[in-house]
Amino acid sequence: MKYPIISAPMGPFYTTDLTIAVSQAGGLGVLSHTRLSGKNPIKEMQNNMLKVVEHTDKPFGFNIRTARMQPDADAMCMKIPRFILENQKVREQCIYALTSAGSPTMLPETIPWKKLKEMNPNMTHFHVAPAKWLAEKCVKRGVQGLVLTGGEGGGHQSYEKISTLVLLQEAQRTWPDILKVACGGFATGESLAAALALGADAIAMGSRFIASTESEFHENYKALIPKAQDTDTELYTGMFGPIRLYKNDYAKAHPLVENRESKIAQEQQLDPKALEEEEKHYELTYHGDVANGAVLLGQSIGVIKDGIKKVDDIIETIMKDAESAIKRIFSMVK
Repeated sequence: MKYPIISAPMGPFYTTDLTIAVSQAGGLGVLSHTRLSGKNPIKEMQNNMLKVVEHTDKPFGFNIRTARMQPDADAMCMKIPRFILENQKVREQCIYALTSAGSPTMLPETIPWKKLKEMNPNMTHFHVAPAKWLAEKCVKRGVQGLVLTGGEGGGHQSYEKISTLVLLQEAQRTWPDILKVACGGFATGESLAAALALGADAIAMGSRFIASTESEFHENYKALIPKAQDTDTELYTGMFGPIRLYKNDYAKAHPLVENRESKIAQEQQLDPKALEEEEKHYELTYHGDVANGAVLLGQSIGVIKDGIKKVDDIIETIMKDAESAIKRIFSMVK
């Protein structure tokens, strides 16, 4: 990596073209755990990896969601490391594995993963931690890095609703030596400078990269961002728990459940058909229905006012502004 900037995975949507663009621009692109109707998630991930190494020779990563409600999680954790093992070019470039929304050990406990780590020690396993107690659980179970995702971020969240600002400070003071990626609320150079000052090794951005020319997201989705305010998102109930969504008809029909126990009880009432119906609302979003679909966006949309830009322009601007911010801060404290 040339720059400490990572594209956040945004499953169940495709982020293959975005991954290529971010990695090519010097950041780290990350493939999403894609699960759209009629598609085999394992085959899609394999095909996406092959596309990435065909179009860039830069490093990249991938995400697997390991949640209770993710029916393909076990198979993904077994078959994706095996696929990487069998493909030399993929093995050389794929250096970042991110698990999220569930168990931090489902992937590293598999035999294919252990073999992959032996062959490619550069491969690093991170897990998403939206609260300190979850971060502690990850560290105790041997993860190599944490993606500290505060409540500002779009997509799946925790019931604790801890901000990235506080979460990052807690993690740095408790585990100063573990690798840390800050996620949730980052879209500018000043925010990158702040994250680095607080102990992060990199930032991950979702909403900022959705609003890029290279991302696969529908133009209707992208168009929401430049005119949006930070108050246009809220926490609702998603498939895996709390989820930050853009306020629309779908979101308002899914008020936030109070706690984990209530969510588990709700899940027990869902039959496979009901679950399939829920997944269709993500598909609606991907195809441009931003009124009736699940539109995942974070509070950082309130500061993304420079329109839909090319990925390399986004990264260049962020790095330039971060350098200016760091120089200004240094001049104040030297």
